[in-house]
Amino acid sequence: MIHRLRKGFTTGTCASAAAKAAALFLMEGKEAKRVQVVLGNGDTADFPAERAENGDRALEGKGWWRVKKDAGDDPDVTDGVWVYGRVIFVTQEDWEERQLRGKGYFSQKATRIYLNGGPGIGIVTKDGLSCPKGHYAINPSPRSVIVQAVEDVREKAGYEGFLEVQIAVPDGVILAEKTFNPCLGIQGGISILGTTGIVEPMSESALLETIRLDIRVKKAAGKERIILTPGNYGETFLRENMGIPLGEAVKCSNFMGDAVDMAVEEGVKRVLVAGHIGKLVKVAGGVKNTHSKYGDQRMEILGRLTKETIEEAGRNRWVQAGKEPEAQETWEESIYALRENERREHLLRDVENANTTEEAVGRLKEAGIAELVLACGAKHVKEQILLWSHGALEAEAVVFSSAHKVMGKTWGRG
Repeated sequence: MIHRLRKGFTTGTCASAAAKAAALFLMEGKEAKRVQVVLGNGDTADFPAERAENGDRALEGKGWWRVKKDAGDDPDVTDGVWVYGRVIFVTQEDWEERQLRGKGYFSQKATRIYLNGGPGIGIVTKDGLSCPKGHYAINPSPRSVIVQAVEDVREKAGYEGFLEVQIAVPDGVILAEKTFNPCLGIQGGISILGTTGIVEPMSESALLETIRLDIRVKKAAGKERIILTPGNYGETFLRENMGIPLGEAVKCSNFMGDAVDMAVEEGVKRVLVAGHIGKLVKVAGGVKNTHSKYGDQRMEILGRLTKETIEEAGRNRWVQAGKEPEAQETWEESIYALRENERREHLLRDVENANTTEEAVGRLKEAGIAELVLACGAKHVKEQILLWSHGALEAEAVVFSSAHKVMGKTWGRG
């Protein structure tokens, strides 16, 4: 029997439910145990809600209501967190002041409601996101459903005055450290997200959107070159070997092909791809998504790169930047020695039969050609980026082995 993963609800949906419960209490005196809201996709859902007068110490004032987020079977860091909403009466003068100088939002459709953030909601500090810099990180779709939920109550109650809606997730200050928000320029809390209002469990779309946002933010910040790396290994290498601070690179996980497409779509012109041989060897072989579920061809590709390197060395003189002439001669002698069929075939078998790419690099290092093979891999990574982007991107690549402290790159060779 196939077990279907259970869907959940976004933080924005929960915020709209909490805000509606607060609005019902303020304008109709109702203590709603359950509230129904319209989702971003037009469907409806109802939620249990409860008063939170003495709930979280981070919250000031009365009138707070809360809804617990259920992310379904998605491994969301905000699953189970309390999302709070409050609605208060404000004068027209206060409303206009907030509109001019506040960090929240007003709606053209509900012109008497001002949406504000609160504890645990991050502030945007960089351009390129869906929220303006200096404002609370509440995305357009959640803004719309939150405001509409309160507007429905206001109209039904016949209230003609002005309202302020406040949203808070006090635990968001700590939870934000487990998200991409600090890299994206959202400080002090989480962002209120959601498009359809539904959380699709294990969805790749959320990660892809995060990658796109990171590229967009860096492009908006004026970065002339975007750095793409699969993950933490690449970031650490860039910091320790190239002096590039953490957070400068876009971590694209297994989605190198998608990241290249996004870079082109966002108007990026130059990229540097840096990563561990275990991931980038697949890219060198033309694999756009490096997840193992799409096949593991690492050793076969690495074997082909090794064979190409040996054959190329028999025709051309390769020079590694920074090598002394004596070292170059020794290096080249080891290459030519490998042209002996028996030794070459033995090395190729060792590489292709290795359990890991690091083990294979160890064999290559013993043979004196590890850096050459990694440079060959970097060359093919660059070629793939140029191919996938249809020439829209200028590209350079770095491929490294962390265990053996060697790297190959597409520049600095003579």
